[in-house]
Amino acid sequence: MTTETSAPTRKPRVLVLFGGRSSEHSVSCVTAAGVLEAIDRTRYDVVPVGITRSGQWSLVSADPSAWSLRSDVLPEVTATEQAVVMGTATGGGSGRELLVAAPGSVPESLGGVDVVLPLLHGPFGEDGTLQGMLEMADMRYVGAGVLASAVGMDKHYMKVVFAAAGLEVGPYEVITDRQWRSDPDACAARAAGLGFPLFVKPSRAGSSMGISRVEDATGIRDAVEAARAFDPKVVVEAGIEGREIEVAVLQGRGLAAPRTSLPGEIAIQPGDHAWYDFEAKYVDGAAAELSCPADLPPDILERVQRLAGEAFDAIGGEGLSRVDFFYTPDGRLVINEINTMPGFTPISMYPQMWAKSGLGYTELIDELIGLALDRTTGLR
Repeated sequence: MTTETSAPTRKPRVLVLFGGRSSEHSVSCVTAAGVLEAIDRTRYDVVPVGITRSGQWSLVSADPSAWSLRSDVLPEVTATEQAVVMGTATGGGSGRELLVAAPGSVPESLGGVDVVLPLLHGPFGEDGTLQGMLEMADMRYVGAGVLASAVGMDKHYMKVVFAAAGLEVGPYEVITDRQWRSDPDACAARAAGLGFPLFVKPSRAGSSMGISRVEDATGIRDAVEAARAFDPKVVVEAGIEGREIEVAVLQGRGLAAPRTSLPGEIAIQPGDHAWYDFEAKYVDGAAAELSCPADLPPDILERVQRLAGEAFDAIGGEGLSRVDFFYTPDGRLVINEINTMPGFTPISMYPQMWAKSGLGYTELIDELIGLALDRTTGLR
């Protein structure tokens, strides 16, 4: 009797891409540290590539400690003589292969890539630009596509889409670069008309970069200029009294609806932070506490999960998103924003909420890669 044996299956090759040109460069590196630590190396062949602040792709260390937050020092991808570029795959993988090119040398192949895990936050990574490049290269990747990424990054158009889908958004004003440079007084007056306090934000930034809380009209100009340091387009939002409730969303398999985690609530601890700013998120580990599941009436808990799924579908989400709401004293759920590539360190809210919902960090990474490998390239 003979026994047939099948050939060993090649592990999928995962390009872990991080860093980038945005102000959230270091946050992306910290996210990559968590993923590189947790990803199952027995299931995947991992290729870490960092993008410098100037946009160069470089083959970098796979050691998570190289990208971790240490003693309040933010990590950064630095340029090398060898740049990583994409070429046409010649075998050993689908899509494209990676090449290492150095001045005066023949490009050297790093082999094919099956899927990209883009851990970039902010413009030039989370806003549809990178996703467009990967679509043009016919490469599968984790997360939202071009349009969903662009809408999810721009707080102005995000609100337009949510309102059109029947979700409640808070009062806001948009200040474009032309409007501000033409008539800053009129812009400040429009903002003041929302009442106080106000939150002045760059329209296309995350991680609380450039955000100011404004208590009266005298602070509007400085707050707008602070936001414009990150984005010439600014969104001004009326302060909303309410509890901050977050829901993690995960794309369903096949034709299934999006999956939603147990809702979580952020509580800012007494101290130096009046709101959930950058320091509270990434530097001061004692500044904020997550309660999951949030202490909500059963009907509100069910409703906020349903609305999070509706927000995900409204922008055409894929892969993952975190959806943030205000739960007001009169029982309304006002959507604040959606984040199509939320913070993804082991202590970030997105993986924490899934862990509380029964899906661990390593398993979550595996599910996201599986979703990306299952979907087609091109128009979907």
